[in-house]
Amino acid sequence: MKLENKVVLVNGASSGIRNEIARLFAKEGASVVIVAEKDEKLEDGINQIEGKGKKIITVPAEDGDIQDAINVAVIEFGKVDIILSCAGIADIITPVLDIGEGIWEIDLSVDLTGAI
Repeated sequence: MKLENKVVLVNGASSGIRNEIARLFAKEGASVVIVAEKDEKLEDGINQIEGKGKKIITVPAEDGDIQDAINVAVIEFGKVDIILSCAGIADIITPVLDIGEGIWEIDLSVDLTGAI
């Protein structure tokens, strides 16, 4: 296992490829901290990983403040080795020309500048 004894924090891992990335980290031996909004699908994914003996916890996403999640990871595991910030939104699927300025700004704020 390539990531044995490593602690990985994955931001935005409630579904899709980000959740699969969190699962892959766990499969490779890492303890994983998922920062996301809790939902039933996320809990199912956590149970599947934990059922294989891996340690995974969730921290609710609060206004994009990653520091709370880092603090929880340090309390739980004593360190953080890797942070993967990949939160994003894709709630509105529409042609770019039809997106209003407000939606455009929100999307850019989360998807583009949210990681810095």
